[in-house]
Amino acid sequence: MPIIKSAQKALRQSKKRKVLNLRYKRNFKSLIKNFKETIAAKDFKKAEQILSSVYKALDKAAKHGTIKKNNASRYKSRLARKIPRK
Repeated sequence: MPIIKSAQKALRQSKKRKVLNLRYKRNFKSLIKNFKETIAAKDFKKAEQILSSVYKALDKAAKHGTIKKNNASRYKSRLARKIPRK
C-alpha cells in the first residue's frame, strides 16, 4: 500500500477509473455480442436497431477514454459491413 499521500490518492483514482472503464467495456461488448447473434439469426431489422445502440456505447467509451477514437470507429465500420445492403 502506498504511504505517500499523493500515491494514496492516485490509487483511489485508479480504482474508480478501473470500475468505470470496465462498465463501459462490458456494455459495448455485450451489445456487440447481441448484435452478432441477431445477425446470425438473420433478423436484420432488429440488428439495425441494435447497431445504433452499439454506436452509442462505442462513442461513450471513446469519449471517456476507455478505448481510442479510431478503435471505436473501426468497430463501427466492421459491424456496419455485417448488415447486407440492398
